[in-house]
Amino acid sequence: MRKNFTDQSEIRPWAALWTLVLGFFMILIDTTIVSVANPTIMESLNTDMTATLWATSAYLLAYAVPLLITGRLGDRFGPRRVYLIGLTVFALSSLACGLSPTIEMLVVARVFQGFGAALMTPQTMSVITRIFAPRERGQAMAVWGITAGVATLVGPILGGFLIDAVGWEWIFFINVPVAVVGFVLALKYVPRLETHANRLDWLGVVLSAVGMFLVVFGIQEGENFNWGQIWGPISVWLIIGVGLVVLGAFVWWQHVQRGEPLLPLRIFRDRNFSVGTSTITTVGFAVTSMSMPLMFFFQLVRGLTPTQSALMLVPMAVISAGLARPVGKLIDRGDPRRIATFGLLLVAAGMLLYFVLLQPGTHLWLLLIPSAVLGVANACMWGPLSAITTFNLPMDLAGAGSGVYNTSRQVGAVLGSASITALMASRLSAEIGTGDFSGGGAGQLPEPLREGFALAMGQSLLLPVAVIALGAALTLLFAPRPPRTGPVRVTESPAKSA
Repeated sequence: MRKNFTDQSEIRPWAALWTLVLGFFMILIDTTIVSVANPTIMESLNTDMTATLWATSAYLLAYAVPLLITGRLGDRFGPRRVYLIGLTVFALSSLACGLSPTIEMLVVARVFQGFGAALMTPQTMSVITRIFAPRERGQAMAVWGITAGVATLVGPILGGFLIDAVGWEWIFFINVPVAVVGFVLALKYVPRLETHANRLDWLGVVLSAVGMFLVVFGIQEGENFNWGQIWGPISVWLIIGVGLVVLGAFVWWQHVQRGEPLLPLRIFRDRNFSVGTSTITTVGFAVTSMSMPLMFFFQLVRGLTPTQSALMLVPMAVISAGLARPVGKLIDRGDPRRIATFGLLLVAAGMLLYFVLLQPGTHLWLLLIPSAVLGVANACMWGPLSAITTFNLPMDLAGAGSGVYNTSRQVGAVLGSASITALMASRLSAEIGTGDFSGGGAGQLPEPLREGFALAMGQSLLLPVAVIALGAALTLLFAPRPPRTGPVRVTESPAKSA
């Protein structure tokens, strides 16, 4: 007989949190780990670079596009149930990725892997919102937020180690035992929460999926088509424009329909939710766009290997993880608005420090200093943002809110990746006479080119600096948290349980 969580004392919030963090960490690693393996995969599967890069693009598309929908599915069917389904899909598709004999099969498996990740991600934030009281949520959100930052750094390091030790297939195979452990732990510790048996807005599902796909595809693949024609009269900008029109129709439909909307627009009446989702877009943009100039500088100017380059960011990961709980306690006791503002400004300061230090003759140990600054910044940014954004979120909209928040972060990441690629090419053309750096990963650049290349990479970092500064300005619009602690709703009838 299924257990019915009618008593809050039966729930172990921190056990549930660490269980969800395990799955969240695993799926976020897969957004970066494949980038290290691309050359090996290309050689092993006897394919070209364009086809190989689709293994990453397909995952990111399948991950980002359904987030609005999958967040709402958690409200409708229960976050625990949707999370477990997503974890199963992710594990099976990871196995299929490692067993793929062709690049075509790998791309298809990566699509299913991304969809599994999309099912899981909103549920992690939704469960945290619903099992932790608002005034106790800061520490939990700090751990959840730091996981997102640390995973992007661990991915390349872990990928390099696995490829060198046992082969590229194991960057996927390793997910299977982790997923099995995560599944067992989720069955034990993640509670069954209240569901809301409303009809699913199928027109909203279609409009949301089509609009998001067109916009994300256009932005993500625009550089590959030189922001021009894709096929016949169809151009990148036409695809993005049509996607925006479809998303506009989606918002209009959410406003006028009389049933249960996929995206309840009333959540945006909460000032802090609106400000937070706008701010997290700038964070996704800056964090994603920052890493590419740094990796190219470390490898092509300083001659480091991919794994050594990733290790240059270890201070960021270690300090972020170490400060997660202390900052979380500060969030619960103080005013997270100002902590978030400080964190975003510190991100800008860390990147400006990189801008100053990105020179061929800079000692490597000096380049660890901005990494450490960004570690403190990450601890003060992710947790406070998610905590204050979700503080007033109604329990029945936790899934929808989580979907919007994570979608905003992913769209920001896609925008950041596309923008920094174009800017790097532009600055390289200005400094060394060519913007074609796609084939430069074979080793260290000739000495006459290093200074100009380093200057171009440093100048490129000014873009994420400007965007994260905008995010810091947005945090000034946060309203104070109300001095109340709402109840935590954790009940559901056995018939609605996962």
